[in-house]
Amino acid sequence: MATQLKLDYRSFSDLQLAEHVASRDPGAVRLVTERNNRRLFRAAWSILKNREDAEDAVQTAYLRGFDSIRAFEGKSSLSTWLTRIVINEALGRERARKRRKSHRECDSIVFMEDYRDKLMRGSATEASPDGSFARAQIRQMLEEAIAKLPDPFRLVFVLREVEEFSVAEVADMLGIPEATVKTRHMRARRRLKQDLAPELSNVLTGTFPFAGADCQRLTARVLEAFCA
Repeated sequence: MATQLKLDYRSFSDLQLAEHVASRDPGAVRLVTERNNRRLFRAAWSILKNREDAEDAVQTAYLRGFDSIRAFEGKSSLSTWLTRIVINEALGRERARKRRKSHRECDSIVFMEDYRDKLMRGSATEASPDGSFARAQIRQMLEEAIAKLPDPFRLVFVLREVEEFSVAEVADMLGIPEATVKTRHMRARRRLKQDLAPELSNVLTGTFPFAGADCQRLTARVLEAFCA
């Protein structure tokens, strides 16, 4: 046990981390989740447009991915591999929701009210109340605008613009041609420019924050379910 606690997990390759996760090593599971929580949450949200549903989809995707992680061959990064799993999980949930004709058709608007109070969570800066309010307003505008994008455009936009995956990585995750990724990304940006001023683009990485207590809570849930 003492030896395990001294392992430098951050120096491990993706294949080494996958091997330790397969052995249900809590240290490896914690590092992998902490590295990927925000990225996977954003990918799930871009499909489900609901915070709670997105978190639940990410947890399920982690558990499914970790159960089958011995199949990970390192052909792509572990982050890309996990993102593909959470996208499939979220798409499956969205299809099921549509089949049930859920009454949550207005989620793209309602989710903002649930999300607004935690928009600035995890911020590392101390700023004036006026400055924090202004940034929260900008982020709210961005999230509302992105939520209104057509489903295929929104997912590609979040993966490319917010998460900064390459065109090839997004094409691999979604199983579509690279040309299609480029086209959807371009059209998403064009639609957003109709609603947002160009100077807002530099705060994109601050949208959909998922850090601090949110990240810790999700990691704790996965550890309890997978390593207990």
